Parts: sequence; C-alpha cells; structure tokens
Amino acid sequence: MTPDIPIAVPGAASPARLHRPRGALVIEIEGVTKFYHMGDEVVHALCGVALRVHRNEYIAVMGPSGSGKSTLMNMLGCLDTPTDGHYQFNGRDVSHMTDDELAEIRNREIGFVFQTFNLLPRSTALHNVELPLIYAGLPHDERRERAIQALHNVGLGDRMFHKPNELSGGQRQRVAVARALVNRPSIILADEPTGNLDSKTGEEIMQLFEHLYEQGNTIIIVTHEEDIARHARRIVRLHDGLIASDIEVNT
Repeated sequence: MTPDIPIAVPGAASPARLHRPRGALVIEIEGVTKFYHMGDEVVHALCGVALRVHRNEYIAVMGPSGSGKSTLMNMLGCLDTPTDGHYQFNGRDVSHMTDDELAEIRNREIGFVFQTFNLLPRSTALHNVELPLIYAGLPHDERRERAIQALHNVGLGDRMFHKPNELSGGQRQRVAVARALVNRPSIILADEPTGNLDSKTGEEIMQLFEHLYEQGNTIIIVTHEEDIARHARRIVRLHDGLIASDIEVNT
C-alpha cells in the first residue's frame, strides 16, 4: 500500500517536470490473452500482452477503438481475468482469483477514476468518498476523518456536504479522485478522466494528477487523447490487441 502522504492542494506552484525513480514492481503481466465469443465469432481483444508497472510510475495507455485498451484496463483493474497468461499484482497471482478475492484487491489496492464520475447522486461528496472505507470495514470516526482530509486534499473542503448535482463537472471529478485516494491504494487507474469535461477543466484535472504523481502516487491513465497522454512519463500504445510501442516521455 502507498504511504500516508499528504497531497498538494491544486493551484499551488508546480516545479519543473519531475521524473520519480521507479520503485518496486507492482504489476507484471506476461503472455496475457483475452478473447470473447460473440455469436459464432471469436474476438481476440488481447493477444499475448506483456507489461510491467513499478511504483512511482505515471503511465498513459493509448490506442484506437478496438485496440484492446479497455480490455487491458479491465485486466489491470482486476475487473476481468485473462483467458490465458499470468497477472501478478504486488506479488500475488490474480489470474485465477475468485470474484470475492478480486473485489478485495480492487477495494484495497486500486483507486478508480471514471469518465462518468460514478458518484451516488443522492449522497453528499463526503459520503461518496467514504464508500470504499465502509466496504473496507473501517470504524465510522476513522473513515469520516480520512474522507474529510481527502476532500481537502483535492480542494473541496468547502463542498463536502454538496450532492453531485450541486457540483460542477470538474468538482465531481475531484470527488471521484478523492474517493480513489482515500484507501491509499497501490495504483490509481483513471479511465478517460477528462472525457466529460471542457478543455480548461480537463487541464485542471490533469494538473491535479500531476500533483498526485509528484506526491508519491502511481498512476495509470487510459486515454485516446494525445494531449492528455503527454502529461504521463511513459506512453504504452496498443494496436490490434498487442503493445505497439512503450516509450518514456522526457518532455
């Protein structure tokens, strides 16, 4: 699990582009394939993919529609298991885990940020952020304190009792980021996190991810947008279920 590191408040001055040294291996997938049966047709979504992700990395996964990036995201997030191949997460083989075991990994080790925010519409921002801690079984006072701090860390300390329909799109995504962080996960997995935002608000969210990276978080963003991918320090491109390129980004 990542250490309890305070997250910089968005809007603070950002230093020159930082490349943090790689830490321990978090994700290792080898020879991963995934195919689906669609009627009489077999669709090969992933075709023997190999990928390693270390702590302290900031990775963008890119690819056109049908390239396999959504399937890879589901695999990395333990939302699906491979048809063949091996997937180790923090040294644990998750390739053949049960649904309950996968759910535990998702709740304790992975912070999800979705394009559509996935917030409970009738619940406050505070309650939305508390949800992973409720599932984890934390006592009320501890989860309340951690959720409040997470909202302060993304600049929403004055909006914690607002419901999603009382927040802007950017604020809703900040709530989603706070929820992703509250369990102090090993990685943050963001699926098109700016897809429902205007360009200015999207850039603000990407600046928030920059702060999260600088403060010690490991981030994987799935995107089809080049300008979003350029915020990362490494870009993995998929094509027809295979990794076409895997490059470090220096500028």
